[in-house]
Amino acid sequence: MKDASEGFDQSTALGLTATASPDAVKALAETLLTALEDSGTPLTVVENRTGLVMLPYRDTVHGSLFHVGEALIAEARVRHGSLEGYGACLGRDLEFALGMAIVDLAFQSGLLRDQVQAFLEAAAADDAARQGALFAQVEATRVQMETF
Repeated sequence: MKDASEGFDQSTALGLTATASPDAVKALAETLLTALEDSGTPLTVVENRTGLVMLPYRDTVHGSLFHVGEALIAEARVRHGSLEGYGACLGRDLEFALGMAIVDLAFQSGLLRDQVQAFLEAAAADDAARQGALFAQVEATRVQMETF
């Protein structure tokens, strides 16, 4: 879904929102709520709950699937007109999940496109910086076998 916001598809936007600062997502969602209220169409919270999800893992020897354990998540779905936004995060932060769902809804509808785009670009830059720092830490532990 490339048409909702320039440069990001919905899957990438959801991933960036999930890794963004919960406070930043909640602040953007508050701004978006005001714009959604002004549109005249009611916003409906379809679902806002916590629950456990199974963590599947595939055995590399036999190829069989088994469950390593469970993870607690917060999940939210909101509807505005014919569009539905979704958000889920690890833990029990229902406000963060609801904020993610509102951002997803705004992304799909093109509401406050410039603000959502700026938020996603900042989240992408933060994510790239975190990934770069992690890769640098991993690289520092690499052993060159030729030196042995």
